[in-house]
Amino acid sequence: MTQLITTDLVELDQNLGNSPEDVIRHLAGRVAATGRASEAEGLFTDAFARESKTATGVPGGIAIPHCRSTAVTVPTLAMARLSQPVDFGAKDGPADLIFFIAAPEGADQEHLKLLSKLARSLIKKDFTASLRAATTQADIVELVEGALADKPAAAAEPATASAAAGASAAAAPSPGAATGSRSGGPKRLVAVTACPTGIAHTYMAADSLVAAAKEVGVDLQVETQGSSGAKPLDPAVIAAADAVIFAVDVDVRGKERFAGMPVINAPVKRGIDEPDKMVQEALAAADNPNARRVPHYGAEEQAEAEATEKGEHIGQKLKKALLTGVSYMIPFVAGGGLLIALGFLMGGYLITQFADTIVVDNSIFNLPTEYPENAWGPLGAYLGAVLFKIGALSLGFLVPALAGYIAYGIADRPGIAPGFVAGAVAGFMGAGFLGGIVGGLLAGYIAHSIGKIQVARWLRGLMPVVIIPLVASLVASGLMFLILGAPIVAITKGLNGWLSGLTGASAIALGIILGLMMCFDLGGPVNKVAYSFAVAGLGAATLDNQAPWQIMAAVMASGMVPPLAMALASTVLDKKRFSLAERENGKAAWLLGASFISEGAIPFAAADPLRVIPASMLGGAVTGAISMAAGVGSKAPHGGIFVFFAIDNFVMFVVSILVGTVITALAVIALKRWAVRKSVDTVEPVPVTV
Repeated sequence: MTQLITTDLVELDQNLGNSPEDVIRHLAGRVAATGRASEAEGLFTDAFARESKTATGVPGGIAIPHCRSTAVTVPTLAMARLSQPVDFGAKDGPADLIFFIAAPEGADQEHLKLLSKLARSLIKKDFTASLRAATTQADIVELVEGALADKPAAAAEPATASAAAGASAAAAPSPGAATGSRSGGPKRLVAVTACPTGIAHTYMAADSLVAAAKEVGVDLQVETQGSSGAKPLDPAVIAAADAVIFAVDVDVRGKERFAGMPVINAPVKRGIDEPDKMVQEALAAADNPNARRVPHYGAEEQAEAEATEKGEHIGQKLKKALLTGVSYMIPFVAGGGLLIALGFLMGGYLITQFADTIVVDNSIFNLPTEYPENAWGPLGAYLGAVLFKIGALSLGFLVPALAGYIAYGIADRPGIAPGFVAGAVAGFMGAGFLGGIVGGLLAGYIAHSIGKIQVARWLRGLMPVVIIPLVASLVASGLMFLILGAPIVAITKGLNGWLSGLTGASAIALGIILGLMMCFDLGGPVNKVAYSFAVAGLGAATLDNQAPWQIMAAVMASGMVPPLAMALASTVLDKKRFSLAERENGKAAWLLGASFISEGAIPFAAADPLRVIPASMLGGAVTGAISMAAGVGSKAPHGGIFVFFAIDNFVMFVVSILVGTVITALAVIALKRWAVRKSVDTVEPVPVTV
């Protein structure tokens, strides 16, 4: 196995700057200089982005900046002992021992286990004291390799979990230990730790919590949901526990296993900084009948409860639910739309009249004799009919999937079945995507409300799989049939009629509005509203009603403009107005823009929003207007220029994008030159000393 740390990756008693950014940049440069990363800047960008999410300083004067990065070619540790400590966000002050962990995007499990083992060793005082006393770089390498070769110290190592999982501990009771658990013995706790990268904080928090619990004689077992693998807690251990601690920065996998248990929820870093307080809070929650508990139907309500405490209003909750529905619906629409487009390509536009008969009566060995004149012969007609039918069936899930996952966004898994049923009812009645939205919201909130009812423990297991789906399906779908369906059908027909009648100035105005929305926040909520409107309407498109296809084309073309324009401006027209990092991002933005990934412009907008966003909106509005005026249509909801076969009037589609791209690129350059000029930060070569 490749050596993780060498003397070339160690710096002793050096001043590497005054900020985490300086230190991380320097260590990234050292990793790249040793040939373990393809570029220093890319590694620094990924590592500092991770640092910006959660500070990596931990108690004891230690910091562990870390990341996964495509720039890394070999799993690597770089270590620095600073002569001038730097504040990495630890509560007890700045850090003088810095371990920089750089893992490739697809690092193998053995390397990740070693990296996580090192992170866990850093909370042991004897190990860090040895690091501070070391006199040479070789001494540091020897100490680190010793920590990686040995099992974690027994004082902090769980007694019953594997080293890979780092998952559990069983401590003997001590005098004064908390008692009165459900089993009649000392209190029992379980915990889950997880961080976004799953390399360092996950395991350090686990060991810190175990050590804190042992000090008060509490049996604590931890499940680490990290990158080096996780051994799930035994269901019997969970059942016997009095409370659970979630020290996590990401969603807990399998949260429903802890249903009904008192819970303490905090960021993973608190598990390192204040493990003793978290253990005491968990013990107090175990004795408090009014303590917050893990909802018996999963993680979503927990997230919602936490958001409510932070002041999240109903509009934000509604927006999240709607975007959840759209995000899960898109694969059905994307796959179905592209298959239908391929069906039209091979079987001709009249394949809709022949498809059902062909797929039932014919086969690859019995090709049809009756098929559209513009099909690619008998074989093309048969394949076109098959592709069209698969796509049409996939697209038929549009409304049920939209409703089902809106309900899921509100009530988690118990909301899926009622939501799908309500969506199917909406589709059956002809209520379209509006009916799907209403049905999904109804099903979700009804399931959510039922789930809040306190029931006997023996009944909790039936709630998510029987009672909630049954009652919520009956109520939500019943309301759709009896009361809401007919009015929504009338609204849907009116909306479809209005869209079908859009011509001239009104169509151009709609294109301008959609273009402005697509470029306002580059993949954010406003962008998603416009995109969702276009995608949801695809199911109503026909040869006689092509307005939904035209709306889809305007939305896709407008969304391609910002990244393409930033690429044009930063790599061709005026490079000096952009930093080195922006010019590198600009190279990638060419492909992102061509693929209709608006987020490719986000690095530019984040660095200079007051210039980039207005310029993008200007170009996007022009593109949307040209696309609608030219009657460009897209049967595919995504793909950019790569779904050319699904786009009607492809030439004008490209023209509209080119015009908008040039306008945005020129506008952003003009704004950078003359609107409150701002110097561009240059990136100096990273000095590396050996």
